[in-house]
Amino acid sequence: MRLALSFVLCTMPFAAFAAGSDDNEPPTQTNTTKTCTDGKVWDEKTQSCQDAKSGLLDDDTLFKAAREFAYAGQPQNALNALAAMKEGESDRVLTYLGFANRKAGNLEIGLGYYDKALERNPDNLLARSYYGQALVEMGEMQLAQAQLDAIIARGGEGGWPATSLAEAIRTGQTTNY
Repeated sequence: MRLALSFVLCTMPFAAFAAGSDDNEPPTQTNTTKTCTDGKVWDEKTQSCQDAKSGLLDDDTLFKAAREFAYAGQPQNALNALAAMKEGESDRVLTYLGFANRKAGNLEIGLGYYDKALERNPDNLLARSYYGQALVEMGEMQLAQAQLDAIIARGGEGGWPATSLAEAIRTGQTTNY
């Protein structure tokens, strides 16, 4: 199985590893990062930039903004958008809290959020992938491999979470997102 995965990794374009969700595509850049400044989020309803904490934005808009900020290398703005969400500590929010904290240099805090996300949903393949990538950054390759094995055991072979983590284990380099 690892030979087949290695073949896939070597023959796929690297762009496939640039995704930040299990849909294999990065978020589309919107006016949130094109037009808005200071961590504000584009509101389609008002056609204007809104403060994430304004209460005018629904959770899905804030979540999409958090992903977009994370892709744009703005982890603090991602954290602010996540903090403004009303859904609380769902596994998707916890996963991105882990990612944004890790990218902001708060590795231990990020690991704690990944643990919480996996407690809520052990089948959260994205949380496992990001957790594994954090372990690669720490030089803990056996533990990272265990996360990859768990992703594959849960049916995630060939998806972005598995391929990005396998690439990180193979190269020692994690994806920027």
